[in-house]
Amino acid sequence: MTSSVRYFLILLLLLGLGLQIAIGQNETDTLENADAEGLPLDELRTFTEVFSKIKNDYVEPVDDRKLLEDAIRGMLAGLDPHSAYLDKDSYKELQEGTTGEFGGLGIEVGLEDGFVKVIAPIDDTPAQRAGIKEGDLIIRLDETPVKGMSLDDAVKLMRGKPGTNITLTVIRDGEDKPLKFTITRDVIKVISVRAKTLEPGYGYLRISHFQAHTADDLHKELDKLKTENNNDLKGIILDLRNNPGGVLSAAVDVSDLFLDKGMIVYTEGRVKDSQLKFNAKPVDVFDNAPIVVLVNSGSASASEIVAGALQDHQRAVIMGEKTFGKGSVQTILPMTNEAAVKLTTARYYTPNGRSIQASGITPDIVIDKVTIAKADVEDDTIIKEAHLSGHLQNHQTPEESTVEPVTSGDPELQGQEDADSQVALSAADYELYEALNVLKGLAILKKNTG
Repeated sequence: MTSSVRYFLILLLLLGLGLQIAIGQNETDTLENADAEGLPLDELRTFTEVFSKIKNDYVEPVDDRKLLEDAIRGMLAGLDPHSAYLDKDSYKELQEGTTGEFGGLGIEVGLEDGFVKVIAPIDDTPAQRAGIKEGDLIIRLDETPVKGMSLDDAVKLMRGKPGTNITLTVIRDGEDKPLKFTITRDVIKVISVRAKTLEPGYGYLRISHFQAHTADDLHKELDKLKTENNNDLKGIILDLRNNPGGVLSAAVDVSDLFLDKGMIVYTEGRVKDSQLKFNAKPVDVFDNAPIVVLVNSGSASASEIVAGALQDHQRAVIMGEKTFGKGSVQTILPMTNEAAVKLTTARYYTPNGRSIQASGITPDIVIDKVTIAKADVEDDTIIKEAHLSGHLQNHQTPEESTVEPVTSGDPELQGQEDADSQVALSAADYELYEALNVLKGLAILKKNTG
C-alpha cells in the first residue's frame, strides 16, 4: 500500500466518510493490510461513528472545524497534565509569558483530579496579594465549576481585561470549608529577579520565574550586592520558593553562574532532538563562596533543575520542603495555522542521574512549615516564682529599675537593632531566618578552612 493511499483512507475515516462509502474488494484488502501494519482501524471507525452521530444528532449544529480541534485538544490532554493544544491566542499568551509581561491573575496552574491546582502564585501579582497559596485546588471560577474542564479553558476564564474581577473558590489543606477570593485582573509584569542585603556581608537573591533574561538579571543583581558590601560578600541565599519554573535554558544559565565544570542537566526522550546534555563553563561568578538555596512544594521544573544541579555538585546547601516534582520537558511545536502544540518530549535528569519526575528534590535540611507569633497574653498554665505560696516580694517597681535603657548613640544600640531585626525576620519568614543562620555557619567554616 502506498503512503498516499494510506493517508487518504485515514482522512476519509476522520472526516466521517470512511464508513459511508461503498468499499470494493480491493479497498477492503487495503484496509486489512493497513490494520496489519499497525493502524487502529477499529478505533478509527469508532471515532468516525461518534463524529457522525454528533453531526447528525446533537441538539445544535456543530462546525466541523470545532469538532476536529476539540478532538486534537482531547488527544493531547489525555497524554499528561502538561501537553496541550495552543490556539492562536493561547500561543501568543505563552510567548508573552516567557518575556515577562502578560495579562491575568499571576498564578502557575496544573490539573489534579479534575480540578485546577495552584503550583505557585507569582510574586507581587493580584493572586499573591489576594492570598492564593501553592497547593490550593480551584473548584469554581465565578459560578462555573472547574471539574472536568480542560486546563486551557480554565486559564482562558482566569485571563481577561485588566480591572475586571473574578472570584476563585478554592479548597485548602487545613481549612474546614472552601475559601473564596475575589481578585482583580491586571497586566502581569513579572520581575524575574530581586535582591537585597540581609546583613552586612550576606545577600539575598530571589528568582520568581525563569525567563529568557533571568541569568543576565541575576548576574547584575549579584554584582550590585558585591558593591553594596564593599566586595566582601561572604555568602548568598538563593530563594526559589514558589517558583513554578519557566524556560529550560534560563535554568541552565543560572546554574552555570555558580558552577565552573561538570554537567548541569541532561534530557532523554524518544527522538534525537530531545536527547541533550548541558555542561558548565569554567567560571564561577561567586568564586565558590557559600550558597544556601531555599525551596518548597511550589518550586517546580526549572527551579528543580537549579536546585538539583547545585546539590549534586555540592555547590550549595538546599533547605526547605521537598519540591513539586515536575521533571518533564515540554517542546513548543508551531503549526501552520499560527497555533502550536505543547508536547512533552523528554524527561530531565540531574548530573547524578536522578529523575525529578513525580519525586522532586529532597532538601539537605528539611524545614517544616511553622508559624511564629508573638504571645499577647501570658500563659496562665505555666508556674512561675510569683505563683508560689510565700514567695519573696520584689520591692522595686518597674519604674524604679536600675537598668538604664539603651539610647541613641549608645555603643550597644547596633547590637540591639541587629537582635530586633533577627526577631522580626524569624517571625516574618522563618525559613529565611534559618537559611541565614546556616549561611553564616558556612561562611565561618570556609574562613577557618581556607
